[in-house]
Formats: sequence, structure tokens, C-alpha cells
Amino acid sequence: MAANQAHDNYAYWVKIATRASVSVAFILIAVKVAAWLMTDSSSMLASLTDSLLDSLASLFTFFAVRYAVQPADNEHRFGHGKAESLAALVQSALITGSAMLLLIHSAQQWIQGTPVHQAEIGVYVSVFAIALTLGLVILQRIAIKKTGSQAIAADALHFSSDLLLNSAVIVALILSAYGWLWADSVFAIIIAIFLAQGAVRIGWDAFQSLMDRELPEVEKQLIIDTIKGIQGVRGLHGLKTRSAGPTRFVQCHIELDDNLNLRQAHDIADKAELAVANLFDYTDVIIHMDPLSVVPVELDTEVSLAETSPIPHQAPADGNDPTP
Repeated sequence: MAANQAHDNYAYWVKIATRASVSVAFILIAVKVAAWLMTDSSSMLASLTDSLLDSLASLFTFFAVRYAVQPADNEHRFGHGKAESLAALVQSALITGSAMLLLIHSAQQWIQGTPVHQAEIGVYVSVFAIALTLGLVILQRIAIKKTGSQAIAADALHFSSDLLLNSAVIVALILSAYGWLWADSVFAIIIAIFLAQGAVRIGWDAFQSLMDRELPEVEKQLIIDTIKGIQGVRGLHGLKTRSAGPTRFVQCHIELDDNLNLRQAHDIADKAELAVANLFDYTDVIIHMDPLSVVPVELDTEVSLAETSPIPHQAPADGNDPTP
């Protein structure tokens, strides 16, 4: 029941955040297209380009998080959470591509010395964009605090950069209006570089998630301390963790006294699994029970396998292992 409630809460907040993101992106596109056509400003084009990317990324995230929150099925037994990381990776690619195009356009306009027209219109549009984006970012950060969603975090990082971007556009337009024609192109180039740096960070985090990176050390230590605090647990080894969307996956071996019967060992493992599951909103826990007498052998085997081959040996499905 608690897991279902946590999942519903996660789904509610990511859906609210993505709907708001898509709505804001399309509103900003409409007003910035008009402002760019009237001003012919490179920095306004930079802002418009970013909003176009926001709309594409937000749409992709909109559909990705809805797929990610679907419950596990027969074909996806671990759920669909990695769709969020894919959404973040797509955002990274889109941002990087647009930043490169923006650099080329801004450099050309700098060389040509194209003047900016009706700069005050661009300033008004940028102020409106800052106010709207600020409201969205506040909502996204509430959603992130509630869910820890990687896709929403990537979207929030992008929209947070828009606050700086639109502020830079205002400065560039004012300077250009006073005859500093180079300012518009230079600020657009700076914005493009800033966007590319943000894209690299988003892409790297998404890639690490897709590669099943371990949970943060603080969370791993909390898991270890929790398991060791269960009465009857003498130690643990083989801890492996990862995350996919809202779900954390934890598996390990706990070390128990040899003289326990199967029911006693099972009860201790159940308590450990429940304690770990209660640490976070949505966690899948698998715990294997080892008697203390076999622990040294298991640890030696793990070290031996790690040293000899990156791929653990597995027996065929029929259980007949041909390896001597």
C-alpha cells in the first residue's frame, strides 16, 4: 500500500511538472518569434532557439515520464524507469546541436555587424519570459523535491539556464541600442557556450544512469547501517545498487549464524528488506542469506571471479554445467 501511494505521488508531480513545462515552452516560443522578427537580434534568436529546444525536450519528457511511471509488466519486469534517462539524453543532444548552430549564426552576424531594431520590444519580451520561467522553475523544484526525478531535474536545469539567458538578452539589447553592435552577437555566443556546458552535464548524468551507476555513497552507507542494525544480522557483503526512474534497486548477502533454522533466517531477511524499503519512497530489495561458515568461501570466489573475468560464469538453463 505504501509503495503504491509513493508511486501515485511520484506520477502526480512529474505529470504536473511536465504539463507546465510544455505550456510555458509554447507560450515563450510565440512571443519570442514575434520579438525576433521585429528586432532581428542574435541574442533574441538565441533565446528563441532555446525555447524551441525547451518545447522539443519538454514534449519528449512529457511522454517519457508517462511511460516511465507505468508499472512493471511481463516484458519489463524491472519497470520502465530508464525512459527518464533516455529523455534526459535526448535533451542533451538537442541542446548541444542548437548551441553549435547558434555559435555559427552569431559569429556570422558579428562579422556582418547587423544592427538591432526596436530593442525595447525584446527587453519587454525577455522580462515576461523571466517571470514565467521563474514560476515554472519553482514548480519544478517542488516536484524534484517530492520525486527526485532525473528527467524533471534535467528539464529544470535547462529552464534555470533560461533565467540567465533572458537576463543576458536584456543587457545585450540595451548595449546594442546604444551603439555597441558587437554586444548582441557576443552575448549570444556566451549563451551558446553556457547551453553546451549544461548539455554535457545532463548527458553525462543520463549516461551514468543508463549504465546502472551505483547509488550515492551517502545512500549506500545508510543502507549498510540499516541492515547491520537488524537483530540477528552479523554482517553483509555483495551490496549492489542502482536506480531507474523513481525506483532504487538494492541487493546484497546478509551473514547469519549457522545454527538458525530456515524460518528464523527468513524472518531476519524479511525485516532487513522491509527496513531498507522504508528508507526511500520506492525501493526494490533482494536479500540473500548466507551462514557465517560459507562467507569466507563466497568472498574468495567473488575476488577470484573479478580478477579472472569481467563476465561471471553461468551454468546452462538445464542445470548441466559442462565446465570441469
